[in-house]
Amino acid sequence: MSDEHKNNPMHGIKLVRILEELEAHYGWETLGTFVNINCFHYDPSIKSCLKFLRKTPWARTKVEDLYLIMLRKKKELEENS
Repeated sequence: MSDEHKNNPMHGIKLVRILEELEAHYGWETLGTFVNINCFHYDPSIKSCLKFLRKTPWARTKVEDLYLIMLRKKKELEENS
């Protein structure tokens, strides 16, 4: 891995994977409370969310931040088990 990417936990992770893991872990309703965007509230689907997030950088950033928080919490749980 290059020095440029070795400290970037998001390197190589596709947006579709992020959404699938977040939805599986939290569900659409909880995602909608964490990140208040319509695609999580009204008839949510991976496809509609991908379309919106690819065009909306601020929302994508919030979703990616939530994903990193989820990963950190999972890691802490594993270490404490």
